[in-house]
Amino acid sequence: MSKPLVVTLPHDLGRAEARRRIDAGVAQLVGQVGAVGALTQSWQEDVLHFSLVAVGQTLTGQVAVEDREVRLEIVLPGILGLMAGKLKGRIRDQGQVLLEGPRKA
Repeated sequence: MSKPLVVTLPHDLGRAEARRRIDAGVAQLVGQVGAVGALTQSWQEDVLHFSLVAVGQTLTGQVAVEDREVRLEIVLPGILGLMAGKLKGRIRDQGQVLLEGPRKA
């Protein structure tokens, strides 16, 4: 089993608003890992469990929403595990945009 990729995103939104933004933008985050095919997701209290297919591999993970941070954990199977560092940065950047909104110039 692969070691999970973990990204922690701080926020000042409160738990309810952070969860609302994640629920509305989860498809955008999924696109960051090159996912194709069906995304399955379900909430259990404030934890979103999901699975999706990217480059022929099934990824699973969860997003735990807390009062001051969101913790994303993804299990990257096979070849995707080799791309963990690159994916982590992209996911962190897009996750912050999702939680904070676009940066103002």
